[in-house]
Amino acid sequence: MTTTDAAYAEAATSRQRSARLPRSARRNQLLGAAEEVFVAQGYHAAAMDDIAERAGVSKPVLYQHFPGKLELYLALLDKHCDQLVTQVRTALASTTDNKLRVAATIGAYFDYVEHESGAFRLVFESDLNNEAAVRERTHRVTQECAEAIRDVIATDTGLSDDEAMLLAVGLTGVAHVTARYWLSTEGGRIPRDAAARIVSQLAWRGIGNFPRKDSV
Repeated sequence: MTTTDAAYAEAATSRQRSARLPRSARRNQLLGAAEEVFVAQGYHAAAMDDIAERAGVSKPVLYQHFPGKLELYLALLDKHCDQLVTQVRTALASTTDNKLRVAATIGAYFDYVEHESGAFRLVFESDLNNEAAVRERTHRVTQECAEAIRDVIATDTGLSDDEAMLLAVGLTGVAHVTARYWLSTEGGRIPRDAAARIVSQLAWRGIGNFPRKDSV
């Protein structure tokens, strides 16, 4: 058997194995392949052929789950937007000590951008921001993260929702911009924990000036 024959046989075997996947598992497999292709190539350069090949399936199988490239991209974007919102909410709920809350929330953003998949680029650095559906999702993730932080600030300080939201938007901006900048410096010339600690100290020196309403 030639090398080419062996490659075809291996691909056929892979397709036979993957054909037995339940629908939900197949969808996750396709999203995983799409994530690799979109992160590496961007939306415009990526092709459905590339994604199908990466997943080890035929294009008809891919189209059974996603009617087009945009729908596949949006499904992937939804997944990673939801992931960040969940990480922020988990960080906020991890403690009742607000200084530690700030550190945990900043840490959530650093964890998000540091993940080896590089999928944060789909959320914060998409090359498809001219598409309304993409802008809606990237706005939503910022809004929902800020709203989660706002609720904690408003409850603890007694500030109005509008005042608390302004502070929350500032904190989310500091978190995601500094985390992305840190990553862009060759993977972070400052160790991750040290960088997150510095940013947390900055954020806490600001928000810490708004004391708990029960301590006033």
